[in-house]
Amino acid sequence: MATATKIVQKLRNLLSGHDLQAKLQLRYGEIAKRTQPPAKLPVGPSHQFAGNYYHTRDGRRESVPATVIMSAQKALTAGSQVPDVPAKRAVTPGNVPRELTLSKDEPYL
Repeated sequence: MATATKIVQKLRNLLSGHDLQAKLQLRYGEIAKRTQPPAKLPVGPSHQFAGNYYHTRDGRRESVPATVIMSAQKALTAGSQVPDVPAKRAVTPGNVPRELTLSKDEPYL
């Protein structure tokens, strides 16, 4: 790879305001270290490293299905018949529109 001469390097460093070649020597210093410091966990149920099992801090295991307090359906006793209950009409918002009739004076419309 071609390198610049000393005069061109000095001129380039002067015009850029900093030494452009100094960065090349430190390029391996910016890589993360292989050994990382231990994590600093906040105080809580999972602040310890040992004995911190997943199942003890998983909130999904504490949830249970909903308990039915009251059912809207009435249970039938054995041998009884279903009572005839008139079907409820669907609830519609607002007033029911009146039935539209065809005009009697102009039958072609």
